[in-house]
Amino acid sequence: MRKECVTIAAHREAYMPEDCIGKAMTVGELKSLLEDFDEDAPVLVSNDDGYTYGAVTDFCLGNADYDG
Repeated sequence: MRKECVTIAAHREAYMPEDCIGKAMTVGELKSLLEDFDEDAPVLVSNDDGYTYGAVTDFCLGNADYDG
């Protein structure tokens, strides 16, 4: 039986966090989108167009300061 996981496609777009502001969704937008998935579905990051994957864990989450 195949199960569903949530994948977030990783894209390298900039060298500084502020260069992504305006393109990135907010925490609220992300939470809203995740409501459509099974709450027990694993969350993965897809790299290199699905060639490699990584697990999203609580150790992956953090914050960065940016000029804004």
